[in-house]
Amino acid sequence: MSLLKHPEQPLLLATDLDGTFLAGDPEARKRLYHLVDAHPDVKLAWVTGRGREAILSLLADPGLPTPDYVICDVGATVLRTADMQPIQPLQSQIEARWPGEHVVADAMRRFPMLVRQEVPQERRCSYYCHPEQLSTIQAEVEAVAASLGCEVLYSADRYLDILPRDTRKGSTLTALVDELALDPARVLVAGDTLNDLSMYGEGFPGVCVGDSEPALVAATAGMDNVLHADAPGCGGILQAMAHFALIDADDYPPTLHPPGKAELVMVYHRLPYEEHIVDGQRVRRPHSSPNGIIPSLLSFFGNGQPGSWVAWTVDDPKAPPVEARAPVDAERYPGLTAAHVPLTKHEVDVFYKRFSKEAFWPVINSFWERARFNEDDWALFKRVNRRFAEAAAAEAAPGATVWLHDYNLWMVPSVLRELRPDVKIAFFHHTQFPSADIFAILPWRREILGSLLACDYVGFHIPRHAENFTDAVRSTFPVEVTARASCAPRFLTFGCAVGVEDMATELRIDGRTVRIGAHPIGTDVGRIRASLETEQVAEDIARIRDEIGRRKLVLSIERLDYTKGILQKLHAFERLLDESPELQGEVTLVLVCVPAAKEMTIYRPLQQQIEQAVGRINGRLSQLDWTPVRFFARVLPFADVVAHYAAADVMWITPLRDGLNLVAKEFVAVQGLDGGDGVLVLSEFAGAAAELKGAVLTNPHDPADLARTLRQALAMTPGEREDRQRRLFDIVRHHDLSRWGREFLAAARGEEQGENAGPQAAIAA
Repeated sequence: MSLLKHPEQPLLLATDLDGTFLAGDPEARKRLYHLVDAHPDVKLAWVTGRGREAILSLLADPGLPTPDYVICDVGATVLRTADMQPIQPLQSQIEARWPGEHVVADAMRRFPMLVRQEVPQERRCSYYCHPEQLSTIQAEVEAVAASLGCEVLYSADRYLDILPRDTRKGSTLTALVDELALDPARVLVAGDTLNDLSMYGEGFPGVCVGDSEPALVAATAGMDNVLHADAPGCGGILQAMAHFALIDADDYPPTLHPPGKAELVMVYHRLPYEEHIVDGQRVRRPHSSPNGIIPSLLSFFGNGQPGSWVAWTVDDPKAPPVEARAPVDAERYPGLTAAHVPLTKHEVDVFYKRFSKEAFWPVINSFWERARFNEDDWALFKRVNRRFAEAAAAEAAPGATVWLHDYNLWMVPSVLRELRPDVKIAFFHHTQFPSADIFAILPWRREILGSLLACDYVGFHIPRHAENFTDAVRSTFPVEVTARASCAPRFLTFGCAVGVEDMATELRIDGRTVRIGAHPIGTDVGRIRASLETEQVAEDIARIRDEIGRRKLVLSIERLDYTKGILQKLHAFERLLDESPELQGEVTLVLVCVPAAKEMTIYRPLQQQIEQAVGRINGRLSQLDWTPVRFFARVLPFADVVAHYAAADVMWITPLRDGLNLVAKEFVAVQGLDGGDGVLVLSEFAGAAAELKGAVLTNPHDPADLARTLRQALAMTPGEREDRQRRLFDIVRHHDLSRWGREFLAAARGEEQGENAGPQAAIAA
């Protein structure tokens, strides 16, 4: 049965990779790649000496057309790329001629000058030998190989492969062409080294691209079916298509993507303003509750720099049409334009509220057993990401920097790199990044990592997350770590669960360099100071302290999420009160739980469990004038939150996993600005634990440790409380939100900044 979807004789381009399909000037590559992608009658086969594992990174490269077939291992492996399975019976026939790796390796041990190459290889054994030594043993090596039913293939006078008999790039390609029932005259082969010679000997139309190895040019000089092209790489292949009249590439010119005017393009899930429908018109207003990041990101456009902010907006058919572009604030940010990505309510619900939270969020936070994968949702996720990429491409000026934010946009870099290879792409993860074995659970891990590797710079909060990313890449693709940096003294190394001694800061993969950095986001100290100075906040602080009275206030503010460890916290608090009855009536836990959006139904059971635990504790232990837990399941205005921070004796933050945790930094900032000495008890699994030296670290997975560290905080002497708070405030005040933004953008652009120069630039100073 034919393997082709369309049996009407397409053109099959069978090409070597290095020096051929991966080479040539950028314009020629763009033309050829687009032709292969767009033309319905062009099929692609990669024919390479690389092993199967060594091409996986290329298959995930968004800038390359995906081949229909792969012949690798110098012809010993033949695959259908749709499922990466062997094409049968071709593979079985090759396998039947192979005596086995260990048989061949044992036989070749008699030649100590042969050095086994440390590259992926199947159904072949690859060696290196110095040319002078090789000439003395060549006949004997061939004789030993023949006795095993194998042949020897040489390359560059010093490399040799022991292969199954009658197995070459050319013979396997001919077998594939026969299996597909193709017209040999409609097969174009392309190469650049003597390793490709066997393809030309099969009688197909062929091209030796420009700058080919002289030995290949000489060996094919008398072949009428071979063109010796002038242009290297892809340019030579295009010349051959015209020379043999196989296809007219001009019928499928690549789509032009004219650049925009924005020197900095911010791609974020929220617009820099709120949209309201008033009297049938879309009205833009400042955010009623900005998250602090938005003002910091807006600050980059305060000098009138041309920029764009790409974000989604709901396209409701009952509402006025969505404007493609709109000014953000002509007075404060005269050069900034908002580029809207219109999404239907269904698309928002699937892309942002359902799929991201049900498929990605559990894996990101190492709760992989909660993940639910849906191929239809994944397809929609990619479509939405493509629209973000198209919007960013249309906004960016030549050579602009495009700054992408968070995992909801994982697939944007791949499309953006394809559309605009000239721009600098920076990506920041606001979440943690899981360990490699957990990330590998994602069915689409190769596509996601391939997309992220299309970036120029990938940033994380802390080195541990950056190392997890590097490990995930290294376990998926062949990659070289070309630079590392020590994490101390900026970060804890061995002092917490998320510490690490050093981190990779530069990766090299298939000719591209991807830089990596650790930049823990800071808090907006100025905004907090302004809030503390208001009369209302001062009154609220006095009111809260009056309500609590002589008791100590333990404060917890968390989003409703299973990653936050809220139930574990409640159980530990109950345990502490049971084990230390003298604390009953002396300490109050104020638990603020910010509810999830109503569409996120996965959190409803958790909310019920929390409410039941609060009810049980209060029901068992309450006194006439004391309630152990004061529970608020609602969003508090920022001013109220600041007042609670100031009034608290202990801030108890115990997520099971967390990318960073800005609440911890906000608490420290409030206490520092207000002259307080509140104690921060922080989960060692929160990213902030790696930088907030002075916090009391706790293991939220250990109920006994949760209770013990809270007891330690409650009993801490004033001197120790002040010392810890002083250290914490110094860190938070220095590494504020503005510094985070400046340092990340400078690192992304490769701008050296004094103490951050060199590899250490990837570590926030």
